[in-house]
Amino acid sequence: MFKLRGHHLFCLLGYRGMGYSEEYVENMTRLHRTLRENPKIKIQLVKGPDQLCEKYPNSGIYHCQDDNIYERDAAILEKLGLTIGQIVVWEDIELRIRRFIVPSDIQRVCESCSWRSYGVCEEGIQEILDGKGLREVK
Repeated sequence: MFKLRGHHLFCLLGYRGMGYSEEYVENMTRLHRTLRENPKIKIQLVKGPDQLCEKYPNSGIYHCQDDNIYERDAAILEKLGLTIGQIVVWEDIELRIRRFIVPSDIQRVCESCSWRSYGVCEEGIQEILDGKGLREVK
């Protein structure tokens, strides 16, 4: 079972093998690949730093504890109808994305995210809506 915070559910959709450090990318790629290959894996939704935050580089400012990040987590969980502490399988998260999310939600919910300008999260949501699942990352 993986422990993930709210906004990382969207980050996984847009993930294309880029990240904050080599260690972070390796961790994210491993988790992403596992979810893609085994969509029945369980996810426990947590408040605050999760298994991806564990590999965030120690470069001074630790954004994983930033108030804006907590607000983004809460907004995404609310849109998906999920709560902290809940355990769901990844395929149920994809189902909720298909039911409750549209690509343009990224512009509002993730407005302050530095990765938003790449447009990959909207693409990831569209691929879920099209029934393609998570994009393969090599």
